[in-house]
Amino acid sequence: MSNPDGLLVDIAAMVESEHSNQMPLTVVVPGAVITGRLAPESLWNERVAEVLATSDHLKPFAALFTAPAAGERAASSTGARPTHLHLHVARILQGSYGLPHTGGMYRIAIADISSWTVGDLSYSDQ
Repeated sequence: MSNPDGLLVDIAAMVESEHSNQMPLTVVVPGAVITGRLAPESLWNERVAEVLATSDHLKPFAALFTAPAAGERAASSTGARPTHLHLHVARILQGSYGLPHTGGMYRIAIADISSWTVGDLSYSDQ
């Protein structure tokens, strides 16, 4: 969306302010349909850092998700409007399958979303 949907930005802001991760959302971005639960950026960063920290090869990258950074994270703490959605337990829907099977962590620019709906879309693993 060249002009991000104000309602979607409001939903993201509410998730950030209430620190809730219970809002199911499905979005359409170029080349993919992604379904999952919205999470506050801080919670999303924490979970990504935990996953990275368990890997011998990726452990150094965990610090990027735990240390405060300039720019967007600083803006989000000052009340600026969200520019990205942070989905966890998320899957890319491909035909009748959800990838990855266990769910993943996705950060999506709100400006890239062409359409969205509240709720998780169903898929079949068979």
